[in-house]
Amino acid sequence: MKSPWSWIPSLYFTEGLPYVAVMTVSLILYKQLGLSNSEITFYTSWLYLPWVIKPFWSPFIDIVKTKRWWITTMQILIGAAFGGIAFTIPTSFWLQGTLCFFWLMAFASATHDIAADGFYMLGLNQHNQAWFVGIRSTFYRIATIFGQGVLVMIAGNLQVIFRNSISYSWSLTFYGVAGIFIGLWLWHNYVLPRPNEDEDKTKAATPSELIADFGNTIKTFFCKEQVYVGILFMLFYRMPEGLLAKVSALFLVDSVNKGGLGLSPQEYGFVQGTVGVVGLTLGGILGGMCVGKDGLKKWLWPMVCAITLPDIVYVYLAYDLPSNFLIINSCIFVEQFGYGFGFTAYMLYLIYYSRGNYKTSHYALCTAFMALSMMIPGLFSGDLQELVGYRTFFVIVMAFCSVTYLVTSFLKIDPTFGKKE
Repeated sequence: MKSPWSWIPSLYFTEGLPYVAVMTVSLILYKQLGLSNSEITFYTSWLYLPWVIKPFWSPFIDIVKTKRWWITTMQILIGAAFGGIAFTIPTSFWLQGTLCFFWLMAFASATHDIAADGFYMLGLNQHNQAWFVGIRSTFYRIATIFGQGVLVMIAGNLQVIFRNSISYSWSLTFYGVAGIFIGLWLWHNYVLPRPNEDEDKTKAATPSELIADFGNTIKTFFCKEQVYVGILFMLFYRMPEGLLAKVSALFLVDSVNKGGLGLSPQEYGFVQGTVGVVGLTLGGILGGMCVGKDGLKKWLWPMVCAITLPDIVYVYLAYDLPSNFLIINSCIFVEQFGYGFGFTAYMLYLIYYSRGNYKTSHYALCTAFMALSMMIPGLFSGDLQELVGYRTFFVIVMAFCSVTYLVTSFLKIDPTFGKKE
């Protein structure tokens, strides 16, 4: 049996990289290629859709082929999608071409998530599952830093080398990532274990049994206590972040005469992709420690404040437009640290809501609502920003924080949930 150290770090790096490419790197790419904020947020928000609907095909991944097969197949598809984006960027049909391959990457990445998370439970005993949970999260974050930090900085440096040839620089960057993915695919073909439990179950369940089981999963999900309150919380707890996520990235790189901070790709990669991700990670670690000590209920409202109030740094940045790089980094760190701390409450509530029978499937449905909570506000956030400007937009985001407070006020949570026994 191969050591978990040989495949868990690389598997979760592989899981994180396409997600950050679809959700964040695409924003900077399209901004540099000249799309408006309205077009960027609209097109890229639709890319959340595969993560919204993935519970509908996750049962098939459980029974058709093996999870190991799904993992390696999706990895070569993702690598092909990176190569496709690289190929189409310099062409006359760059928008249609890149969007097509981003869609392919999004569906393959969502499918890879399902298979990888299932394989993690099959490939490890319970002790190792608990022990490696921090390792997998760490390497997922490293993928985030690599994606929205290192890759964006590489693209920026290539633009300097090739005298502002934006399309050529991004094309080379994506070809490089395609090569990395081919290497990861080869590595995982060799190193992933073959647990006995990971088997093709096609003959074990008839289509009618599968449909009946899926129907029962949906029915029991919507029959839980506080179902309407729970769904509203899943959809609206992150309403301010849903508006902010894409526009804040565009604000950082937009020119000063358009109301942005005018950061270069290298500066953005450092601020958002490195300092921001470190703040997000530290906030999440602290949130987990606090809940582990005192339970979710005690820390719920401090976490609500943490995920909303630090958004005010964008109001300050939009009105003051500071050029001091240290101030900008400090503001982004504070906002991301607060988000990481406050997001802990959201993720733990999804686990809390999913308790009981079908908890794996119910959690998958919860994550679908989580993706929807970012997709819907993102679709019109660019239009709203272009209508009112960055300054008023960030003030509106702060006003929408009241929605987070409202949906949280109706929750009923067991005071012992989350406490260390």
